[in-house]
Amino acid sequence: MTAPIDTAHHEPDHVDEAVLRRLADTWPRRATIRTDLDQISEPEAYDESLPDYPVRLLPFAEHPLFLAASPEQRRQVITMAWLVYNERVITAEEYVANPTFAMIMHGVFPGADGVHLKRAVQQTHVDEVWHTYMHMIAMQRTREVRELTSEPRYPHTVTYRRLLEAEAEAPERWERDLLKLVWTTVSEISVNAYLELLSRDETVQPLHALVPRLHARDEAAHSSVMVEVAKALYVHLNKEQRKAFIAALPKALHAFVAEDYHVWPGVLRHAGIERADEIIADCRAQAGKDLLVRDFSGVRRIIREMEFEDLVEFDFRDGQE
Repeated sequence: MTAPIDTAHHEPDHVDEAVLRRLADTWPRRATIRTDLDQISEPEAYDESLPDYPVRLLPFAEHPLFLAASPEQRRQVITMAWLVYNERVITAEEYVANPTFAMIMHGVFPGADGVHLKRAVQQTHVDEVWHTYMHMIAMQRTREVRELTSEPRYPHTVTYRRLLEAEAEAPERWERDLLKLVWTTVSEISVNAYLELLSRDETVQPLHALVPRLHARDEAAHSSVMVEVAKALYVHLNKEQRKAFIAALPKALHAFVAEDYHVWPGVLRHAGIERADEIIADCRAQAGKDLLVRDFSGVRRIIREMEFEDLVEFDFRDGQE
């Protein structure tokens, strides 16, 4: 992404080096990889009477055909829903965030030269690999306890699918690189809203709330890191690149908060529930069923701090602050 800086464009506030330095300096004491390894390695006992995932989060939770299924079929769907939840997290880390962090560290985006920025980004990269491990261990434990010997083939998550679709429409390499940066920015500053769907839920397996809760604790710091990183890189974009950055923000946010209807028919069919396509079609036809996450506060924060809120085309009225 080599391009001249458009100095005539209004610049956002300068990067807060003090924030990045503080986050980097405190990482050894706050990172869950340093403080909570034992909780993942030796978690609480599995309570087979508790569900693996909150039924209320299923878009078809109240559909008559789902309710008419046998208790065992519904239990299988709930277990697979927990696995799908984790797959979405892992994909965001492994296919979106981590490749972008590597690009930042390798100088693909001008402006990432500060030592504290590099420290914070590399620490965040380490955290994300650890988070993938946490979710992987939780998934494997569920498979063992539930004696799950087969699963449907889960499609790429909606967030990643839409990134691939956007990249396919971008003819230039710099455009595709910028899309990855925007998707990572949105993901890192919004992921806590996704994690909090389970992190405080006391009705599910303790481990299934613990993993998102530990993950969310790290992401609270990552959000601040990514805001400062975005500021640092944005000022080095030319006019065309800045326009592309702003235009991609609502696309990335839509991709992040969307209910992933593509995954559910296979899950329902695998559990032996008939008329799966009809169930999902009915759900999609209902108003208000298109969003899984409704907390847009992270993205609202960054567009306010970067002072282009009036340029982002997204209806924030459907969400919450």
